[in-house]
Amino acid sequence: MNLVKERWTKEDVNEFQEYLRIHLNTNKAKVEWSKNLLNTSLPVLVMKTPDMKEIVNQIAQGNYLSFLDLMIWEYYENTAINGMLISKIKDYDVIKKYLDIYSEKADNWATCDLLSFNIKKQESKFFDLVLEYIKSDKPFKRRIGIVVLFNFVNYDEYIDKIFEILNKFEGETEYYVNMINAWLLCECFIKHRDKTIEFLNKNKLNKFVVNKAISKCRDSRRVSVADKEMLIKYRRK
Repeated sequence: MNLVKERWTKEDVNEFQEYLRIHLNTNKAKVEWSKNLLNTSLPVLVMKTPDMKEIVNQIAQGNYLSFLDLMIWEYYENTAINGMLISKIKDYDVIKKYLDIYSEKADNWATCDLLSFNIKKQESKFFDLVLEYIKSDKPFKRRIGIVVLFNFVNYDEYIDKIFEILNKFEGETEYYVNMINAWLLCECFIKHRDKTIEFLNKNKLNKFVVNKAISKCRDSRRVSVADKEMLIKYRRK
């Protein structure tokens, strides 16, 4: 199928979906395993990530915004392809347009974590997006907000703001939101050790996030042996 188009139309949807189904894994055990791993309500074709990326790269050579306008969400792979294409958009306002729709459709961790944005020179807009998304009643929209927040860890001037946001999740009960927060706290420790220790001494984080973040730090090759031992004292009982 020709994936480089000047414009995608509704007439292209069936052909594109049939093209995707060529990659359908007929091993039912493998399909079930993948579906359970993703914990998605969507059917899963079990396409290989390189195959999806190749499809995305080809679509992106043409009018890929018209592809996104088709709003195809039938399979997990459709969602993943949409997310990868949204990640290729440069203009913040256009990103926001499609990400608002995407974030409402997200129903699994992988759909959130595959997103990647260059926030340079658009930091304030992306930070406002984070503040908006973490207020959502949809757990995977909140997770997307934290995924975007990872981009700010390298900015010294944002570290205190990151800690303020983490404190807002004191009462968070959703596993996939708590897990991404633990990853974020671990990354903060790696990039801003002393500041994060100060935060660990006085924070409003829930037990799961603190203990999981410490566990991730102790598993990381980027954390010294001495710090791995030191972090044990911050574990919550």
